[in-house]
Amino acid sequence: MPFAQLVIGPPGSGKSTYCDGMHQFMSAIGRKCSIVNLDPANDHTSYPCALDIRDLVTLEEIMADETLGPNGGVLYALEELEHNIEWLQQGLDKLGEDYVLFDCPGQVELFTHHSSLRNVFFRIQKLGYRLVALHLTDSYCLTLPSLYISTLLLSLRSMLQMDLPHLNVLTKIDKISSYGPLPFDLEFYTEAQDLSDIMPHLLEENPMMRHPKFEGLNSAVVELVEDFGLVGFETLAVEDKKSMMTLLQAIDRAGGYAFGGAEGANDTVWQVAVRDGMRTMTIRDVQERWIDRKDEIDEMERKQLEEDAKAHEAPSLTDDAGGDDSDSDSATMQQDIPDSGIKVVRRP
Repeated sequence: MPFAQLVIGPPGSGKSTYCDGMHQFMSAIGRKCSIVNLDPANDHTSYPCALDIRDLVTLEEIMADETLGPNGGVLYALEELEHNIEWLQQGLDKLGEDYVLFDCPGQVELFTHHSSLRNVFFRIQKLGYRLVALHLTDSYCLTLPSLYISTLLLSLRSMLQMDLPHLNVLTKIDKISSYGPLPFDLEFYTEAQDLSDIMPHLLEENPMMRHPKFEGLNSAVVELVEDFGLVGFETLAVEDKKSMMTLLQAIDRAGGYAFGGAEGANDTVWQVAVRDGMRTMTIRDVQERWIDRKDEIDEMERKQLEEDAKAHEAPSLTDDAGGDDSDSDSATMQQDIPDSGIKVVRRP
């Protein structure tokens, strides 16, 4: 049974960067992975693309032939994909049991109320794929109460629209400290509970919000999100291996991969570590790493990398010792773990 992630989110949230980084991370842990580009406007992918919607239809052709703008052209392209779903099915058949990442367009209409993308996902599900929708949002939204409340609404609407196992992810969390201090700890934002506490800060952000009309509307929106009780957030720093491992474990649990995937019994120490919860991060660890002690830990990791580089350059004493080294296989494997190999090239 193949598994897949459906990577959605507004423009600039880091969908293509995530697909590139997760592809490299999965390759490092021995999980065979392919990426499918469903964005007809994405003509320069930074990752190896196994299947590209632009081979079926391009945004430029649609805009020219149908006299549509960019947003309308993307909607038209997804409708074309829905009507030519056999093309996608044939391409997926060639990927076999590969774990698939679907890089989706950034128009929010596609995952809030337009039906074509959802219908495509349901058709993919009928092919036997275990799907997880991954809704990415730039963590900058935490800096303004109005942006955060908008993000809560968008996340809730996409969860209801997609009707699939779903995770919301705050990306670029390693940049959050550069935006200035937050009024609450990260746990407040990721848990999305007791949201009435944010209302005073919303009033400080914009005096217009003090008008009874807006105050009542904002209170109703907050109560709506709390009443559903669905929205919560994971965090991600795509170039940090612990962050990637923590997120992948959450995705595996949501999609059922942790309970029986395509990987065989002869897993490496690294693969077992990913599944069994070793070296992952809680939200308090994230708070400490990227906000409270970011500069200090950055310096510690820099020094550790320098020491590791010097250690690899030095000749190994065990090379001349001889004897059976089978007992040290596990330790050697764990020593090789620190570099996940993720080298992300961000699009300008």
